[in-house]
Amino acid sequence: MSLPIRHLRPAAVLFDCDGVLADTEALHDRILAEEVSRLGWEITPEEGARRFRGLAWEAIAPQVEQRLGPGSVPADFLPNLIARVVRALERETEPVPGVLDALEAVRAAGIPVAVASNSSRPELATKLRRLGLAELFRERVFSVDEVERPKPFPDMYRAAAASCDADPHLCVVVEDSVAGARAGIAAGCRVLGYAASTPAAALAAAGAETFTRMQDLPTLLGLAPVAAA
Repeated sequence: MSLPIRHLRPAAVLFDCDGVLADTEALHDRILAEEVSRLGWEITPEEGARRFRGLAWEAIAPQVEQRLGPGSVPADFLPNLIARVVRALERETEPVPGVLDALEAVRAAGIPVAVASNSSRPELATKLRRLGLAELFRERVFSVDEVERPKPFPDMYRAAAASCDADPHLCVVVEDSVAGARAGIAAGCRVLGYAASTPAAALAAAGAETFTRMQDLPTLLGLAPVAAA
């Protein structure tokens, strides 16, 4: 009798970035709320997180225009927003607690890894460089600029699995947003939902198996546990 796929060693592990590798969700929420508020929609970082977290930047302007009216979002809104975020990332990017040890356990087990993020290419490159992870992921890096459709569509995780020469149904996705969890499920992957900033119930409703300590990730993947720091 064969084991369920979730009990098998994954063919590849596909990571989201913000909130999974990089502890940058609060940074994004703060800057986005400030920039949207400047347009006339006064929102807090907390409200911005509820409305926009996990979405591609390109998905935000239409929602703002729906709220404020046509023409309310200037043409340079998105490039200026991304440029401001990249500048902040150069100063403030830190790893999610426990993720570097978890990544080392995955690497030591010889399991291919990829990163798939709704971030723009410049943002994602900055985060990986600041975290010292650019060499680990190498060419297996997928931003919103590399695919036709961003999360919650499955395109990004299908591309990430293909870069690892892996069947998506044998891959594990590590996510922290509802949009990302939906993308992983739609791609056919097993999804582990890191419930640090998104409620576990919301991730579970999207189809993810939830966990709250990044130190537990290797065990969830069937690898040796990471020793507590």
